[in-house]
Amino acid sequence: MKETPRVRAEIDLAALRANVRALRARAPRAEFMAVVKADAYGHGMLPCARAALEAGATWIGTATPQEALAVRGAGIGPDEARVLCWLWTPGGPWREAIEADIEVSVSGMWALREVADAAREARRTARVQLKADTGLGRNGCQPADWPELVEECLKAEAEGVLRVTGIWSHYACADEPGHPSIAAQSEAFAQAVAYAEDAGLRPDVRHIANSPATLTLPDAQYDLVRPGIAMYGISPSPEIGVPADFGLRPVMTLTASLALVKHVPEGHGVSYGHHYATPADTTLGLVPVGYGDGLPRHASGRAPVLIGGKVRTAAGRIAMDQFVVDLDGDEPAPGDEAVLFGPGDRGEPTAEDWAQAAETIAYEIVTRIGSRVPRVYVNE
Repeated sequence: MKETPRVRAEIDLAALRANVRALRARAPRAEFMAVVKADAYGHGMLPCARAALEAGATWIGTATPQEALAVRGAGIGPDEARVLCWLWTPGGPWREAIEADIEVSVSGMWALREVADAAREARRTARVQLKADTGLGRNGCQPADWPELVEECLKAEAEGVLRVTGIWSHYACADEPGHPSIAAQSEAFAQAVAYAEDAGLRPDVRHIANSPATLTLPDAQYDLVRPGIAMYGISPSPEIGVPADFGLRPVMTLTASLALVKHVPEGHGVSYGHHYATPADTTLGLVPVGYGDGLPRHASGRAPVLIGGKVRTAAGRIAMDQFVVDLDGDEPAPGDEAVLFGPGDRGEPTAEDWAQAAETIAYEIVTRIGSRVPRVYVNE
């Protein structure tokens, strides 16, 4: 008998390539960085990186050094893509990154010292991008410390241990159109770039545009845009539009096979805590996916799923490995498909629907889908 998969995440690489092309069309004068951090937001880092490059991306963006080194280790060389890595901690693999032609982000003096030392050891010129904190308040150099960082970079460039290839920053509220911080950060970034260039730095690229800025702020596109979630066909915010408004299509479809269908009487408790009891004699369906696979437990009692042509709701608590739906007397067969989320073409829920059920964002829904859910790549 043919095995019925418990659960699978289908990743449509044709949709990803089309999304990259649609996003590039919105920033025709800028280079395109495909952000593949966190295993490409749960979609699979290497297949998605390669698909994005096929569609015209020229940069790969990662958070951790390990991600960047994995990209290079998979054979994506510097002639195919420039790679930027931005989330460093003291003692990180600076030398390995330098030797792999990875561009490293520096936000403060400690990092500049470490990358310069590593470059001297490697006898290579490190490629460094300076990140300015223009108002997000996370990583990045504060305006008060920017002159010192720029001055020390100029000294290191004169020594030949590094070259500043980029200056960049990140918006806090680009997904909230009209938020006053957008204009303030845009001005702060322009000032940081002007100061660095007036001092003598000559970066290849200046960049601040994430997904929402790429979609809505043409003046912020500079030399390079860095779409993350939009590349995977998910809108960065319902406030700025749904994916179709931007010519985007969700890339991930999460499906499962019903593990059990059974008749139960009225008043039957369902799942831990009995937060749901059947209002009448009915049928229950068991969906063999749970928070151990990355579903948000917080969506218990609200999460939607398409079974037998109808959207049902998780009945009671989502458990580690499974959840239950009240089928209202319908009798699909064990093994029939349950579509948790996808593009919505068949009336199935989307990741945004799950995000609303869990009171979170769609980024989290796709990114948290765990490693025991196999990724199945189509349209490679």
